[in-house]
Amino acid sequence: MSQKVRYIVMTAIVLLAASTAWGGNVTFKARLDSATLLMGKTTALHLEITQDKDARGFFPTEQLDTLNAMVEIAERPAADTTDLGNNRIQINRDLIIQSFDSGMWIIKPIPYVVNGDTAYCNQLTLKVHPVNVSQMKDIHDIKPVEDVPFNLFDWLPDYWWAWLLALLLIGAGIWAYRKYYKKGINPLKPTKKRLPPYEEAMINLQNLKAAQLWQRGQEKEYFTGLTDILRVYIDRRFHINAVEMTSSQIIETLKENKETKAVNEQLEMILEVADIVKFANARPLADDNEVAYQRAVNFVEATRPVEQPEKKEEVKK
Repeated sequence: MSQKVRYIVMTAIVLLAASTAWGGNVTFKARLDSATLLMGKTTALHLEITQDKDARGFFPTEQLDTLNAMVEIAERPAADTTDLGNNRIQINRDLIIQSFDSGMWIIKPIPYVVNGDTAYCNQLTLKVHPVNVSQMKDIHDIKPVEDVPFNLFDWLPDYWWAWLLALLLIGAGIWAYRKYYKKGINPLKPTKKRLPPYEEAMINLQNLKAAQLWQRGQEKEYFTGLTDILRVYIDRRFHINAVEMTSSQIIETLKENKETKAVNEQLEMILEVADIVKFANARPLADDNEVAYQRAVNFVEATRPVEQPEKKEEVKK
């Protein structure tokens, strides 16, 4: 062998070693499962790195989703590391690639940085074949555009039933609040049958008298209790919302009622004195307290429902 040939062989060996060994005694190789690929299909690009165990390396292009303008990375499976002994390890990393353009595409060397140096794998070539459209059996002529019939469920948002249920629950809560809790009624607690309006009012008046509020200097509480008893009685007896009316509104409303027209004056006197005591902080005489109580009793007695005798059918002989 001549000296010139020997020089060329030695140079080639040095260049080959330099192409696979970089910073920190690292070798980096790449190979394809298949160098030819059908357009849209995938193949695996195998990366093999051999390095020292204590070396730390990374791929600068790890965040990229393409190898070039025509070859894409479809998946990055986890790397696999093998201990080779003698403080050496082998890292196997696969990239699942695909291409949607036919042609011959060059995959340039991929960089790998370790201990401040950069190693590159060998360059690869991938040939992508086009799809033969004439052999595809599931391709048909495009159908004309058809008018889709209106469907309400297509316009409703996802989980519309949950929104509907929430609205129903909110509505039920508002209804229950107005019907029960606003009036101090607990629907979950069993309640006794309520007494008729007349009997309830007379019992409440007797309890108010027994409390002896005005005798202890609590005239304001006394007249508040007296008027509240009358307001509830009027509400239940005549179906007038007297609980939320002012004194003047109650008087004007009862003037139009035949049953209360005769005793409306007594009620007016009670409410007039009660307003003075509650809002003007006036202190009535003891006789005024007794008179107000008696007028309240007279009003309830005078408007007591009259039981109608049952009508007997006349028997024709």
